[in-house]
Amino acid sequence: MIKAAAPTKASAKARTPARGSLELAKQVLQIEADAVQALVGRIDERFLAAVELIHGRKGRVVVSGIGKSGHIARKIASTMASTGTPAYFVHPAEASHGDLGMIDSGDVFIAISYSGGSEELLDIVPLVKRRGAKLIAITGNAQSALARDSDVHLDAAVAQEACPHNLAPTASTTAALALGDALAIALLDARGFTKDDFARSHPRGRLPRQALLHVSDVMRKGERLPIVPAAAPLRDALHEMTRGGIGMTAVRDAGGKVSGIFTDGDLRRALEKGADFAGARVADVMTAGPRVIRADALAVEAVQVMEAHKVNQLLVVDAAGELVGALNMHDLFRAKVI
Repeated sequence: MIKAAAPTKASAKARTPARGSLELAKQVLQIEADAVQALVGRIDERFLAAVELIHGRKGRVVVSGIGKSGHIARKIASTMASTGTPAYFVHPAEASHGDLGMIDSGDVFIAISYSGGSEELLDIVPLVKRRGAKLIAITGNAQSALARDSDVHLDAAVAQEACPHNLAPTASTTAALALGDALAIALLDARGFTKDDFARSHPRGRLPRQALLHVSDVMRKGERLPIVPAAAPLRDALHEMTRGGIGMTAVRDAGGKVSGIFTDGDLRRALEKGADFAGARVADVMTAGPRVIRADALAVEAVQVMEAHKVNQLLVVDAAGELVGALNMHDLFRAKVI
């Protein structure tokens, strides 16, 4: 018969999760929130110097760290790369075995170590600087060797870790991550990085549909564009609106410019006023000076115009102001812009 193993010392101390876990979780979040909040007061000339150092260099940003700091370094490098700052992660141990060759004279090397005494980083720092790269250190110890050797030091010190034993990197890694995010977004702003730029580096994400689609990509044009001349009889406008199937028809003058728009709402108002449908012209009942949008505008801008002015259709014009298309909210739904 196989006997059950006696409980180990560790398992004997284990406790069943109870409501105390909720309080502990709240303490963890509060400690980490406090650690991030404390960084706000340290965003000073040193942070600006780090931004200017990276922005002024022609090379890439190389981010490195060991252990938990290494995981944070990977994320920071990834965030920078996706927001307009070419960056990649290098493992400090691998750097000592050939990966140092990735680093060039125009690069900026960001070293992350809470103690500032990571041997793996300190071993390669002289070699990094010898190659002509600049060094930014993110540590919790301004007197550490890494901080002293850096061109710019960013202080990520925390009052305590969220670990009850004050040992496991928790608040310190959260602070380093937040500081890296702040650096990445400051660089995004300095580079003038746009939503279009972001979408180009995220081709499989949802945002590209919103960021890259232009009004010209989703508008109705050619035969699909319901349109009548301003002198057309009202009955012709009704036929054209029915044919177009989007609850409106554009009204254009002899020069190709927009005169107005005739919508379902205009039709109801004309009926209420007792308009003479046999003899009226569309110009008598249309909405003059309708909302228009440029064909080269982003599709999301069309959504904003529609929502701001509470309209469901927009006429589209080119740079010369000539009518080239129309779209309604359903076109934007189909294109998955909204």
